[in-house]
Amino acid sequence: MGKSLIIIGAGGHGRVTADAAVQMGLWDRVFFADDRPDLSNTAGHEVIGTVEQAFAYIDRSDYIVAVGSGRIRRNIQVSLESRGAGLATIIHPSAIIGSEVLLGRGTVVMAGAVIQCSTAIGKGCIINTRAAIDHDNTIGDYVHISPGVCLAGNVSVGDHTWMGIGSAVIHNITIAANCMVGAGSAVIRDLTEAGTYVGVPVRRL
Repeated sequence: MGKSLIIIGAGGHGRVTADAAVQMGLWDRVFFADDRPDLSNTAGHEVIGTVEQAFAYIDRSDYIVAVGSGRIRRNIQVSLESRGAGLATIIHPSAIIGSEVLLGRGTVVMAGAVIQCSTAIGKGCIINTRAAIDHDNTIGDYVHISPGVCLAGNVSVGDHTWMGIGSAVIHNITIAANCMVGAGSAVIRDLTEAGTYVGVPVRRL
């Protein structure tokens, strides 16, 4: 205790991240930083200034980047890391985390998510509400696993990929980096090239 948490990004994802952080009970206070000039308070938490101004508190705060875009999330997190900032990992108390699960710095696991044993999740990921990640998965950096996504066992998801809400992946599948899988899609074969995939089963647009 004794430190504050600064959440970079005061949009919807940031507010949900704040809820999870408060329920963890690890920080005395939770603040936001956001580049929108009209914000002073959101979800009951003070907005302390812009993203750049938030760097002034590195010695006495932890940080989490709560921005939906994986590339923007990466850029801000890399900047924080280069300045020696403490990066939090947020896990909602209702999430279920199996044994031998590795979570990278700056990753957020939302309410009701399940991550089964022997899974490795990279830096700056979003494991969103009620997502289910089964055993022996490998999730790259800055991946977004949307609400209700189901990944079976031995699935590999490359960096910066976005799995749309309610999409499903069968076991032993590899998904390349920089893919976008549409909502409700079913992945039943490897996706070897970056791109947008939709449908049941998925096809590349």
